[in-house]
This record gives sequence, C-alpha cells and structure tokens, in this order.
Amino acid sequence: MQTEEVPRRRGSVLVVDDEEGVRDAMRLILEDNCDILEARDGAGAIEILRSQDVDVVMLDQRMPGEAGMTILPRIHALDPTIVVILATAVRDISTAVEAMRLGAYDYVVKPFDVDGILVLVQRALDKRALERQALRVRATPGDRTFHGMVGRHPEMARIYQLIVQIAETPATVLVTGESGTGKELVARAIHQRSPRAGQPFVAVNVAAIPESLVESELFGHEKGAFTGAHARKLGKFELAHGGTIFLDEIGSLRLDLQTKLLRALQEREIERLGGLRPVVIDVRVLAATNVNLRQAVRQGAFREDLYYRLNVVPLHVPPLRERREDIPFLVEHFVHRFARECQRRMDGVSAGALAVLTRYDWPGNVRELENVIHRAVVLASGPVVMLRDVPPEVAVPDTGTRLAEDTRLPLREACEQFERQYVLRVLERVQWNVSRAARLLGVHRNTVLTKLSAWNIRRPGDDLTG
Repeated sequence: MQTEEVPRRRGSVLVVDDEEGVRDAMRLILEDNCDILEARDGAGAIEILRSQDVDVVMLDQRMPGEAGMTILPRIHALDPTIVVILATAVRDISTAVEAMRLGAYDYVVKPFDVDGILVLVQRALDKRALERQALRVRATPGDRTFHGMVGRHPEMARIYQLIVQIAETPATVLVTGESGTGKELVARAIHQRSPRAGQPFVAVNVAAIPESLVESELFGHEKGAFTGAHARKLGKFELAHGGTIFLDEIGSLRLDLQTKLLRALQEREIERLGGLRPVVIDVRVLAATNVNLRQAVRQGAFREDLYYRLNVVPLHVPPLRERREDIPFLVEHFVHRFARECQRRMDGVSAGALAVLTRYDWPGNVRELENVIHRAVVLASGPVVMLRDVPPEVAVPDTGTRLAEDTRLPLREACEQFERQYVLRVLERVQWNVSRAARLLGVHRNTVLTKLSAWNIRRPGDDLTG
C-alpha cells in the first residue's frame, strides 16, 4: 500500500506573539493560503489549542510570562503532531538546537522573509497533512487477518486457499520458508480448520531440544529407561493423540530418529524409550523447515523415504521482502496489538516511519518486524510511531561493511559512497531534521536536499523536519 500524494489543503496556523504588529504581518502574509488564529502569550495559545483544531503554531521565543521554549512541550503534550515553528529575535545556535531537541519543526529569525515564510509554512502544512492522512488510514484496522496471518499479497491469498483445501483432509503437510515467516501460524491454521480442531495442537521445535533428549521428548520413555528416568513420561506424540503435532525445523532431526518418525507415520504407532511394546497413536503430522530438504537428501543428511512421507502437500511461505505491500498491514496489526498489551494509546504510524519500514529488507522476516514494532510502541514518546522510534539499523541500513571490503572501487565512487553513508548517519542521529543535519555537516540545507535527491532517497513521508 503506497502513500498517496497529499493535495494542497487550507490548514490553520496559530501565531503566538506579544507584538500586535508581528501578528498583523503574519496574517497579511499567510491569510490567502490558510486560516489564521492569534494569541499574545503562551496561556492564550494553550487555551486556543484546547478548543480548536490547529495544524501549525508560529511560536515566539521571548514573550511576557512563559517563554516559547517552555510552551513548546505543553503544545506537544496536547497534540504531538502539531507542527511548531519557533521565532527568535537573534540568531542563536544554542537556542535553535534546544528547540529542535524539544521537537520544533524549524526556527526563523526576525525580521521575516516573506517568501521564506510562505514556503516554510506550506511545508509544515504538508507535513501535518501527511501525518493526519497516515492516522486516518491506519487508526482503525480492518479485519485483514486469516487465523492470525496478515496480508493480501497474491502468494498469501494462495496460502489461505490451500489451507482451506487441505485442512479437511488427513494429508501430511511440509511447510517451507525462511525463519520468521510464520510457518507455525500456517500449521495452527490448518489444525484450527480441520476436524481435529477441538483436540490438542502440540508444537515442537526439534532444533531447540538437546540432542540427547530428542527421542524422549518426541516418543516418551519408561521408568528406568536411563539414568534419571524416575517415572514414565509421555512424549509429544502421545500428548497430541487425537489432534495435530507440528514438528518445526524437522531438518535437524538425527538420522536414527528419522527412522522412528518414519515408522510413526507409516504404522501409526510409536515406541517409548525403554518400552517393550508399541503404542498406537492417532496424530496428524505437520512439519516445517527453513533448509532445503531435497539437498539434504542428496547429501545423505535426510532420509529420502521420510522426505516423501512428509512432503505430501508442500506449502511455501514467501519472505517478507517479496511481499512488501503487506508490510503496512502488518505494521498496523502489530501497533494495535502491542498498544493493547502495553495499555498505551497508539493512533498509528507516521508516513515517514512507514516509508522506511516498507523499504527495509527484513532478513528476520515477520518476526523481526514484530520485534521492531514492539520496541517502537514501548519507546514512542507520543501516540504516533515516528521515524525516530525506528531503530537506526532499519531506518538507515549499514552499507559500511561492503564499502570497507570492496577495494576495487574507483576513488571517486568510494568517496561518494562514504559521503552518502556519513550524511545518512548524521540525518538519523538528528532524527532526520535537515536543517540541524546541515549545520552539523557545515553545509546549506539545500545541499543536503540536493544530495538526497541525487541519491534517489525520497524524504520519507516528509517526516524529515526542518
């Protein structure tokens, strides 16, 4: 789902200044493009903000009573998406840096440049419009889940259809896909739609069990079967009797235990470790792997006959990078889920945050995205997940390793790559505030914007403030 281009809109600007002449001047400059509200001090501004919907606040730093810097956090406490521009009488870098730290969009120095003010306010209104659009689209998630799975990509739709088709049958299913793609969710969906839905679903991660305990965990043991076996223990197959057993990472199963598993599939019976007679079981077997079992068969690491027994119905779950259009739906789903769990008010994600989340390759797939959103919800300073809440390694993926290892690049190209990486790191460090990044880099902000354009890096959802 791509963010639509936001049309120009007539927003509202609150001018907060104790000088009537300044307020009149701002009205003359802006009234053709937006609605103007006025306040002569911070208390008046807060009163207006509590009763009216305001997009942008032009806030004077020096006023009677509370200074603009003191009012700024109170404005964001009322609505963190309001765009605040701080006005100062003198060019003071320390004041500007502090204002940015407190969340100001930009700062301007009096006397105002008319054209500069018009451009700055329109940019601020566009930013606000993008944020509000993101909230409207994502504040109330629809029913986009299928037994806990989220996505509308054609491959996911095919998986849903297959699940419905095979759930009613007793067929063994082999679910393949990279780690973190949701293979267990597929297995649970098959179980939930099957005639065995009211019976146990037992999930076993074969690779997570110590090798010496795998046989006992799967098939159980009798009292005295080995040192420490003080009582009979039922294995996972017996615990799943009448229901479904899900064997995750089946490729890590030892060859001798593969033989026992093959017998369980063929004869519908198992033998406990140390047991004298077989135990009849009624279990549907679903298995999953993130390795190539065909290759494992060729290498002698996996039994060919077991592979064909498991692979009656193959079902492949695609990696997240191959279904990027599902990322906004997943982000939405996880934001609301973790908001409920953490008992936090979360309205959605900003357009800028969503842009970088969609662009990232997600080597850990849905599991990694889930963890990133959980962290963002916990650490977010307001009801909207912003770009600054996205981990740096996701927002600006590291290209330094490749650059350091590749000594075949021409000097000019190597310098350009280093420059790109350095500028992006500075932008991330200052939460993508272009003006502040330009000051740290010692260049004009237009230089930064030009470089981003040349590198084909779109300012994410205009979440780059300044």
